[in-house]
Amino acid sequence: MSFVITLFNVGFIENILFVWLKAWAFAFVVAFPTINLVAPIVNKLVSLVIIQSTPHEEQS
Repeated sequence: MSFVITLFNVGFIENILFVWLKAWAFAFVVAFPTINLVAPIVNKLVSLVIIQSTPHEEQS
């Protein structure tokens, strides 16, 4: 996906591979810590919204 976005923004230039890898590396440096911070919060919010079924609540 990042390659397609890079290609869309700069076109098929001579050093497209270098431009794409540079953009991918920057996105990874931002995305990896962000997902590590956000995922636990989202997990807690989802667990508050979703009703957990217990064995005695299951229908036979």
